[in-house]
Amino acid sequence: MGQDQDTQKQAFEFRSKTSTHGRNMAGARALWRATGMKDGDFEKPIIAVANSFTQFVPGHVHLKDLGQLVCREIEKAGGVAKEFNTIAVDDGIAMGHDGMLYSLPSREVI
Repeated sequence: MGQDQDTQKQAFEFRSKTSTHGRNMAGARALWRATGMKDGDFEKPIIAVANSFTQFVPGHVHLKDLGQLVCREIEKAGGVAKEFNTIAVDDGIAMGHDGMLYSLPSREVI
């Protein structure tokens, strides 16, 4: 990296700094460390990866591998990837009973 890039990088402050720096955030850092983060990771961008992988929805099964691929690429680029899951709705599983009445409206809530 050139000197200008180093200066720009140092001038940039990640939003995650509110939970990774300062004496009052020691508890939060302890929780981050419990997820496998090391001291040097707290200087990197922490990037959340939302994933709707589930074994209940056939159309979402492949998302497990895709989410892991995205996380690996974030880490290769110098970030810290933290994946979390979100709900997945499947009309097929709900067919034939009252659950079908909630499939489409639930998408508005999600």
